[in-house]
Amino acid sequence: MKLESSKIQVAKSANYMFEALTDVKNFEKLMPDSIAKFEVIDENSFVFALKGMPEIKLIQKEQVAPTKVVLGAASDKLPFTLIGDINPIDDTNSEIQLHFEGNFNPMMAMMVKGPIGNFIQALAGNMNKL
Repeated sequence: MKLESSKIQVAKSANYMFEALTDVKNFEKLMPDSIAKFEVIDENSFVFALKGMPEIKLIQKEQVAPTKVVLGAASDKLPFTLIGDINPIDDTNSEIQLHFEGNFNPMMAMMVKGPIGNFIQALAGNMNKL
């Protein structure tokens, strides 16, 4: 299953956004209002939970400065990646788009498509908070 957010333009450089997205503490600022838990585990991982959903641990998997940050689920029970693509527009502006790629059975995909789509859209929409 693949989902993507809309492209969000931010008044920050691509380098700034890359640095902000590679600091896992900053993901708390991006979380939607329905966040029930957010806890930094170490410099490369954090745990979060939305109201009514199980906890999910994300780990930084890949970084390509200043254009890409990849986070992945720590558990094989829910295998997915969250990719942040950063496109520099000029020295002070950039465009961010989030991509979600998950390997789910068709029933699970049908159940989580809406909530995950809303979640990544909320994350992208909050990029200006960084």
